[in-house]
Amino acid sequence: MRYLAGLFALLLCYSYSFAQPVAETSLKVPGVVIAHSPAASGLYIGSPSICILPDGSYLASHDLFGPASNEFVQPVSRIYRSVNKGKTWRQVAEIKGQFWSKLFVQQGRLYFLGTDKHHGNTIIRTSSDNGTTWTDPVDEDHGLLLKGEYHCAPMPVIIHDGRIWRAMEDAMGEIKKWGKRYGSMMLSAPENADLMKAASWTCSNSLHYDSTFLNGNFGGWIEGNAVVGPDGNVVNMLRVDDKSSLEEKAAIVHISADGKVASFDIASGFIPFDGGSKKFSIRYDASSKLYWCFSNIIPPAVKAANPGKNPASIRNTLALLSSPDLLHWTLRKVVLSHPDDLKHGFQYPDWAFDGRDILLVSRTAYDDAEGGAHNQHDANFLTFHRIKKFRKLPVVKQ
Repeated sequence: MRYLAGLFALLLCYSYSFAQPVAETSLKVPGVVIAHSPAASGLYIGSPSICILPDGSYLASHDLFGPASNEFVQPVSRIYRSVNKGKTWRQVAEIKGQFWSKLFVQQGRLYFLGTDKHHGNTIIRTSSDNGTTWTDPVDEDHGLLLKGEYHCAPMPVIIHDGRIWRAMEDAMGEIKKWGKRYGSMMLSAPENADLMKAASWTCSNSLHYDSTFLNGNFGGWIEGNAVVGPDGNVVNMLRVDDKSSLEEKAAIVHISADGKVASFDIASGFIPFDGGSKKFSIRYDASSKLYWCFSNIIPPAVKAANPGKNPASIRNTLALLSSPDLLHWTLRKVVLSHPDDLKHGFQYPDWAFDGRDILLVSRTAYDDAEGGAHNQHDANFLTFHRIKKFRKLPVVKQ
């Protein structure tokens, strides 16, 4: 008995010492900490994703990027499950060779769609045990959808007019620089098709970089949202890089009904959009008849204090916006904010409707016991947040 008591005490001490750093920092970090990776590790948390499983539990994911990662060869993604509505989370899987990926459920089946590395093949995996084990994309019949260099983020997957839609970018443009190498495109497939087969998917043409856009200030477009416009047609609403102004914008690319043709009208395609220079995520809510979006807005006072700053680097305010038409947006709530924009960020939001609430995961750069994040971009936390009764939020005047 004395031996067992001593062993128990030793195990308790070890367990406490292992968990304490996350427990300490979770008292300071907004929301529920799902994962923590200190800056000194050289492994930064990227690509937050969340979905609700058919049994009502939540699944979240992230990948790891940075100097100590293997993102250009065989990156790692991690999967977490919560069975108590997001109060606590447990890691259930680690996948090698998965990057920039989105969790989603289609017809009761769980999928994970992204690339196999930084600028890698487009792949999809599926799991039959709530995310604990996953298939391998070994060939075109088992999840290898597109060979080549592709880019994406955990962007919405939608169903419309009998098809499943998901925006992507090819990364094979002639100018091999960030932004300029990317071409906007759309993937789609019949909603009843075998999504693991490459032959099920249709890929639109790619719209590549054009140096004449935005009076020569166009830096590229990425991380598009597949969304059904007010006219009932699918569009791709994209993040736009323009370092010349803090007045941010987005681009709207039109997609043909068969998913084969992407087209852009330079005269009307760029729209003013707060947070448009960072990744934003849009979904339509039939109950409120509104589009809802999380984006990294730049408050007016911050714009006034930072003339000439690259808007894409300001990620310390995450807001919920709504719109009746995708063109005119109003602020409904500042969800997360910190006065410092150098080492604090709440970015790459992914989210899901859950009845009257919204479930949100954030790639969060914040203070921890080891000196905080490397910078606002290189996040050290994956955090979970619930926005209650979102439809009742009033319009916020700025």
